[in-house]
Amino acid sequence: MPQIPLIEDLTAGPIPAGSFLLVEYDAASQWYNASLTIAAEWLGTGGPVAYYVSTQTPDRIHSRLKQLGVNTDALEKDDLLRILDWYTVTLGQKSQEKFAYASLKVADLSIWFSKFLKGPPSGAWLNIVDNHSTVARFNDEKAWVEFALTRAIPAVLPGGQIGIIGIIRGVHSEWASKQLEAAVDGVLDFKLEEVGDETRNLIRVRNMHNVGFDARWHRLKTGENFEVTLEK
Repeated sequence: MPQIPLIEDLTAGPIPAGSFLLVEYDAASQWYNASLTIAAEWLGTGGPVAYYVSTQTPDRIHSRLKQLGVNTDALEKDDLLRILDWYTVTLGQKSQEKFAYASLKVADLSIWFSKFLKGPPSGAWLNIVDNHSTVARFNDEKAWVEFALTRAIPAVLPGGQIGIIGIIRGVHSEWASKQLEAAVDGVLDFKLEEVGDETRNLIRVRNMHNVGFDARWHRLKTGENFEVTLEK
């Protein structure tokens, strides 16, 4: 299985297949760029990626991945890259993407995920949800949490895949956040910190259940092509 950039730089070994990780991030942090960096590097080693986009247009995701050296057209044709559009429906429009959702109501999403669980794609798929908090905008919080616990998180298990789901820090109740934290295999934090006149983007592994990890905060560096790396 390919290495997960940024994240496995901070663990003592590989994250096992079938793991699910929760990212809690400050809205102004570098999580979005980091998630695309992770996707690009995973694709670069031959691993397939399913990227659920809810905060930007799919076209922008294509553009950003191409800046990172990814031939998105070829990979989509070979079914090694799936960009799943959760964004267009939030605008009340119909998506032109191959993989798109007509509703973010958990009753509708649950039907799709139930079908997915019966026949998940084989291989070392990396599933990244850039912002699962978007789904909470259209649902009661309890229903949103129940969907994550019974559909979204179990979806990575049958095929031995890995899931990474992002939620915005500070917009959910403590009850909801703790429910998700208790259900996953690891929790990571991305934050923006202001020190005097300086702004720092940071990452840390708060907890991992199945692999050793470095729990210290680490500074992030963003390149001209928006690639996010650990600052040495």
